[in-house]
Amino acid sequence: MSMLRTGLLVAALTATATTMTLPAAAAADRGHARMQRALDQAVADGGGPGIVVELRDGDAAPWFGTAGVADLETGRHRRPGEHFRIGSFTKAFVGTVVLQVAADGKLSLDDTVAKWLRGVVEEHLGADGTKITIRQLLNHTSGLPDALPGQETPRPEEPGRRFIYSKVNYNLAGMIVERATGATIADEIDRRIARPLHLTGTYLPGADNTIREPHARHYSKFDEAGRPAEIHDVTHADLSWAGAAGGMVSTTSDLHRFLRALLRGRLLAPAQQKEMFTTVSTEGADWVPNTRYGLGVYSQKLSCGVTLWGGGGFIQGSTTYAMSDRQGTHTLVANLNGDWNDFLQTFATLLETRFCPLR
Repeated sequence: MSMLRTGLLVAALTATATTMTLPAAAAADRGHARMQRALDQAVADGGGPGIVVELRDGDAAPWFGTAGVADLETGRHRRPGEHFRIGSFTKAFVGTVVLQVAADGKLSLDDTVAKWLRGVVEEHLGADGTKITIRQLLNHTSGLPDALPGQETPRPEEPGRRFIYSKVNYNLAGMIVERATGATIADEIDRRIARPLHLTGTYLPGADNTIREPHARHYSKFDEAGRPAEIHDVTHADLSWAGAAGGMVSTTSDLHRFLRALLRGRLLAPAQQKEMFTTVSTEGADWVPNTRYGLGVYSQKLSCGVTLWGGGGFIQGSTTYAMSDRQGTHTLVANLNGDWNDFLQTFATLLETRFCPLR
């Protein structure tokens, strides 16, 4: 599913005109008690089954907080080390892999989709693959629409005109990686990112679609097409359609390690690092307000003027956020094991608590 959900964007953050780095006051006062109150509120009154957050400051020991439950039947609490679906934060991994393959000289961001996937977008989307570049796939300016299983695909637009957040873009990017390398996108993520960084809980599931133990149960109020439904367990639902756009599984500690390595330039050469963090405006796209999108990651400006980097993911049964200052020093990773919480408001509160000075 897309990060975007009608009705969930209303309570998102309002930006100010000033760009700031993380204030010293916020860094000095980690506000763990305030953070715990925010977690408790997130699941109060049926806001979701359970939530976890892990905070890291430099080399200091991480702080881990929870509220609610991992299992609605047993009442088991959420705990460190759980695996969960990360939804669209998968795009940060796929964008990194594409840029690494480009650095290897196996493809160029200026290559057209038609060069690698001749006839695919023409046949399935009615678009012209000779006019869409790989860079436009990664920054969502391809003009290709978003799509969910069971829903009619909207009409494509002219490439390069505006930002349109779309899972289609990253599923195509994953296919291009497979053509360029001769390996699956899952194997390339594992070889290029997970193994070098020792991300032992991070992977793109295969056909069996398993979530490794330990894990929280994943609950949903939507069916696969995004239509309202009664709360049901989707822990082992077939979400293989999300693929390179949102199918990965990870843990809070792994996402910290990945985000820090990415922001600190450990995964990409300077030219590719510059490409990843060159952003386009998302204004007018009815997406997450106060953001600019790079190649798999985005920046988000808080109401106090602090600008963060990272991303989020919304998929059936799980909602994830991973954000940091630009230096990768102060980081936050959070996960809800449900999809009906007003997650943008919830994560806005967590980010404000974490990164904005006390008022």
